[in-house]
Amino acid sequence: MSDLGRLRKVELRDIWRSEAQDFTPWLARDENILLLGETLSIELEREAVEVNVGPFRADILCKNTSNDSWVLIENQLERTDHTHLGQLITYAAGLDAVTIVWIAAKVADEHRAACDWLNKVTSENVQFFALEVELWRIGDSPAAPKFNIVSAPNDWSQGAASAKRAIDDGALSGTRQMQLEYWQTFENLLEARRGPVKARSGSAGSWISHGIGKTGFSLNTAMNTSKKLVRAEIYLSGHRAKANFATLLFQKDAIEQRLGFRLDWQEMPEGKECRICLNLNDADPFDRADWPRQHTWLVENLTALHEGFKTFVMQLSNQSVLEDRA
Repeated sequence: MSDLGRLRKVELRDIWRSEAQDFTPWLARDENILLLGETLSIELEREAVEVNVGPFRADILCKNTSNDSWVLIENQLERTDHTHLGQLITYAAGLDAVTIVWIAAKVADEHRAACDWLNKVTSENVQFFALEVELWRIGDSPAAPKFNIVSAPNDWSQGAASAKRAIDDGALSGTRQMQLEYWQTFENLLEARRGPVKARSGSAGSWISHGIGKTGFSLNTAMNTSKKLVRAEIYLSGHRAKANFATLLFQKDAIEQRLGFRLDWQEMPEGKECRICLNLNDADPFDRADWPRQHTWLVENLTALHEGFKTFVMQLSNQSVLEDRA
């Protein structure tokens, strides 16, 4: 049998001597933001480093590309302290929809309890994560980072819990109950397939959105009960939507050749958004017996859109940093 190596823990200060000069710049790299996003199951795109948020200065500011909400990251190479906790609460108070990510060498028990409590008492639009960062090495290999989640939002999905309570209380109409169950069943299949599109919690609405890794773009699935169809789409929003649509349209042949099928390119000139989609017709979302066919089609085509568009989308220029904060 081949000899196996042994994991050896590495002191953080052996690799990152300074929090501001070493750790924050390392974490802000695209590949490490991706690693953090995978740990949190959130599609993250870096917006700025060392940015002012009210009277304080956040280490790293990102966007959750699935809903364009802010993600603020604070990091420490030491044990968590009360000063940083106060800053996190200030950030949450100053922004309507935000995810706070607190990374430290060690999360104190009292600060873990504080984050757990904040996740219970704050609105569904504010989430707190507390993580510990570690470094490990096998033999003479480079040190490898590992993020351990110590505190996370309740069930990681307060929105789904609220929707479930609404159903239990009889607050949702028959249509909205169907929508919630339809999308949750779809998300369960999406998660089981373990593809590139990250599953999320179902919601009571006509559409549901997923990230593709860039602000201003989302992967949507939608239903139209009157026309009896379901749709998979790339949805473009924000001030660069029209310009980005035009750039992608110029590459239409290459994109469709990669996908292996044609798409419906909708500039939607009456609005600010654009859509690139394909429909499954003769698909009634109220027909539960047909859900397996519809959900399989949606998962397969949403995955295809992610794989077909990802490279083209990531090559587009970024939005101006922080312009959406106004």
